Amino acid sequence: MKPYYEQDGITIYHGDCREVLPRLDRVDHVLTDPPYGINAARDRNSAKYGWVDYGGSQWDLQRPAPELVGAVIAKGKHSILWGANYFINALPWEAANKWLIWDKCQQDFSLADCELAWCSWAGAMRRFAYPRASALQDGKQHPTQKPIELMVWCITNFPNFQHASGPILDPFMGVGTTLVAAKKLGWSAIGIEREEKYCEIAATRLAQRALPFEATA
Repeated sequence: MKPYYEQDGITIYHGDCREVLPRLDRVDHVLTDPPYGINAARDRNSAKYGWVDYGGSQWDLQRPAPELVGAVIAKGKHSILWGANYFINALPWEAANKWLIWDKCQQDFSLADCELAWCSWAGAMRRFAYPRASALQDGKQHPTQKPIELMVWCITNFPNFQHASGPILDPFMGVGTTLVAAKKLGWSAIGIEREEKYCEIAATRLAQRALPFEATA
């Protein structure tokens, strides 16, 4: 299996994660943001709702099948899944009760005030307050692109963060924010993305510059 991109401990595979995942070894960490299946692109051309047309409208018509969610979770010792509240029927509820919350610091916007990520280990809920306006400073190139600092924070929440350096796996990579965050922390990472244009954007982001570690609270 030939990588689309491979440099400095970061690897990108261009393909469908249903086909790529079985060919990868199990990792300690999975951090990903699958499609939510809420058809968020339906009003993407409407300024009223703040949507931007990133090309194509099929990316969020269906959520991952329960068996795929299970395969993603099984691929890591510890997993963080954004938007898991949209596919709770696929989660092993007996395994954990911990959630991460991204507070967007803006109420009554057309989009959600906050977003939820399910963690595969037990623990207290944690909240990360980060304004949407700050998130846009990353240069948004994907309809569901998460802020780099949010994904850095997620990585620091893994139970063994202080004693690990990856690899971290993102089977729904998009434009590679998980990988950029991993590189910023000095972690190795693996991303899978079926849209080649997003693989190229991710590769460009990763190659742009060195990303020094910055301590986070």
